[in-house]
Amino acid sequence: MAKAKLPDEVKTYIVQALACFDSPSVVAAAVKKEFGVDVSRQLVESHDPNKKAASGLAPKWRALFQETRKTFLEDTATIAISHRAVRLRALQRMAEKAENQGNMVLASSLLKQAAEEVGGSYTNRRELTGKDGKDLPVPVSPVTIFQLPDNGRG
Repeated sequence: MAKAKLPDEVKTYIVQALACFDSPSVVAAAVKKEFGVDVSRQLVESHDPNKKAASGLAPKWRALFQETRKTFLEDTATIAISHRAVRLRALQRMAEKAENQGNMVLASSLLKQAAEEVGGSYTNRRELTGKDGKDLPVPVSPVTIFQLPDNGRG
């Protein structure tokens, strides 16, 4: 079966979406919505240089994939949800909607999540100093040493 001939614009879209870790099925649906072109998941997968199906992929597309992947991994600032303010706004909208619909369990869950977000529960930050910048007290753990019986082998 011959491969479908796709315009370069569609191929670029597919390669860049795959480089951003979108699954072939998500990319195929996005191509249908964006360009009105039906493509199979297998055809989309044939544009991912990390897959065996892409063994015949042109160097031009491989280079685009690598460049896009590198940019995507390095530049999280362009992803809106990576910013605390954006997440809090979204949680605010969801909590208000849940409350208006009478779903108090969901609303309270969202409020708790927002409080954790503000409180830094979702960060890897560690406090390395004690009160007034002094060293943290070192916890002393009790050490228990057990004497093993010699069982007559003395």
